[in-house]
Amino acid sequence: MASHESGPSGKSGPGGRSGDTAVLDDPVGASLRGHHARLGRRQGRAATYLPEVATFSAVPADADAADWADLAQLLGPDALADMFSCRATPPPAWRPVFVLEGRQLVWPAGARPGRAAAANDAGLVELGAADVPEMLDLIARTRPGPFRPRTRELGTYLGIRDRGRLVAMAGERLRPPGWTEISAVCTDPEARGKGHAARLTSALVDRVLARRERPFLHVAEANTAAIALYERLGFTSRTPVVFRGFRTP
Repeated sequence: MASHESGPSGKSGPGGRSGDTAVLDDPVGASLRGHHARLGRRQGRAATYLPEVATFSAVPADADAADWADLAQLLGPDALADMFSCRATPPPAWRPVFVLEGRQLVWPAGARPGRAAAANDAGLVELGAADVPEMLDLIARTRPGPFRPRTRELGTYLGIRDRGRLVAMAGERLRPPGWTEISAVCTDPEARGKGHAARLTSALVDRVLARRERPFLHVAEANTAAIALYERLGFTSRTPVVFRGFRTP
């Protein structure tokens, strides 16, 4: 299923400031240690986003009891620890909440978008703070994944309106060094079949490549329609992932 990408130099060709795919094994931790540090909290080797920004937390793959204790202190008792694709296993006192099979896809080094001038699509609008209520309403109707009142602060979010009503959107989420995750790709059920998701994703790919980073994204393995769309646009599968959530002691 996966097309595992690696290279001896760890450097990418055109369109990527860094080709180090190793940071994609811990995209939450890498984001919180760098580009998103201002939007999160850290203690020791544990890190988590501010609760109004995102639900994601991270500890190293070789996490020990002290790391889990640090994360529990950050989150508080009986809190959701959304470990995203973290491979570490928490202590037995951490209660499982969910497990979801998925995959990670990446934009190939040096590839260019197939849709011409996607970034200049006049039908797309950049969404800001005033649009958050509509964004949350669209998320509630489509359920593409976790989205909080301040999630839009993680990066640029684009939308499509029909007679003034927000009917589709997509945006930038995790930002490990050299990469930007495209996320929250969603379309109102009444507006599907018009290519909105492809337009939004292509425009974001253009924006990410323009700043010499590479796009990547995550998708539930069961969402075969989304996987097919992203592969048509040019993404390739890198690796399977497992999304897991736990309750702190």
